[in-house]
Amino acid sequence: MKNFVFHNPTKILFGKYTIRSIGDETAAFGKTALLVYGQSSIKNNGIYDQVTKSLQDAGVTIIELNGVQSNPVLSHVHQGITLAQENNVDVIVAVGGGSVLDSAKAISAGALVEHDVWKFFTGRKSLKAALPLTCVLTLAASGSEMNSSMVVTNEATKQKFGFANKHLYPKVSILDPTATFSVSTEYTAYGAVDAIAHVLEYYFTNLEPYTPVQDHFMEGLVISSMDSCNRVLQNLEDYDARADLMWAATLALNGLTGAGLGKVGFPMHMIEHSLSALYNVAHGAGLSVVIPGWMAYQAQRTPEKFAQFAERVFGIMSGSIEKKAAEGRQALLSWFKKVQAPTSLTALHIPVQDIPMIAENAVALAKVWGMKDYTQDKIEDILKLCA
Repeated sequence: MKNFVFHNPTKILFGKYTIRSIGDETAAFGKTALLVYGQSSIKNNGIYDQVTKSLQDAGVTIIELNGVQSNPVLSHVHQGITLAQENNVDVIVAVGGGSVLDSAKAISAGALVEHDVWKFFTGRKSLKAALPLTCVLTLAASGSEMNSSMVVTNEATKQKFGFANKHLYPKVSILDPTATFSVSTEYTAYGAVDAIAHVLEYYFTNLEPYTPVQDHFMEGLVISSMDSCNRVLQNLEDYDARADLMWAATLALNGLTGAGLGKVGFPMHMIEHSLSALYNVAHGAGLSVVIPGWMAYQAQRTPEKFAQFAERVFGIMSGSIEKKAAEGRQALLSWFKKVQAPTSLTALHIPVQDIPMIAENAVALAKVWGMKDYTQDKIEDILKLCA
């Protein structure tokens, strides 16, 4: 196990009736808040009323920015930055899933600088401060509620880039599983896929020869994510199932999974970001297509860890290492199909002849993320296995 520092400053309030605390928690950081949210869902399910009442009762002045898309875009972030600056906002309040939280993080970073916030994503500027952020989570998926990462799409360049910095951790995140009751079966499944993908990036790309604590932890998160998702899909208002899925998704990307693993890569996300940027597909839907293809490619080269995954997650114990690796991939693919997540580019209506263009787009992010071994040819080979 490599040396590591684990420091996560986000305060979590988990459980029923915790949304009512957002006002007091936010007021500790300022009296003027930019409330960032998506479309109409939080107004339809009553969460908007709960949040605004709590903020108003705590004496917080609310400036609103709605309309965050499922793949958040830079132009909307620019609108939020302008609002924050014009109204001398002290604190950002995000109410939604990962897209809303990521937009809010980008606004919190961009509001304190004069240059374009996109320069943080391309590595041309370093982040030294950000406005404080509190949030109410409404979708179990991205882990953005307890990590320092954000992802935004630049519509002009067709690039979906991610960026992480210690100043981007939310100060407080409220996780009330009842806030996810209205999430559709489709997006519940996509959220579970996203959580699983976060775990698999760490699990399969680290180079440490023996990491039993981290391996068992991550294998457990995958099993728990699939199990809780199955239970939710049987009953969308199963509180315990929603709670299990919500906490598993948070733990998947809050720093614990990668502790002690040294250098890792996020190749599946890197490739999927191009699908989202170019075709505006749901992130989880893109991942359920890319993951099996990437696993097929990589398992041909380093099958040992994939065989272990098959044994411990799916109970596949017989056969050669290569056979178990292949069967483990197939078992995960079968689960994706069970929850009705797409598993091919064709299912996403993406033409196979677009593969070179997708790969060329992905190479730009691979360079920013320091993944030099992911050439255009290699990415094309992986995408062909996703067709």
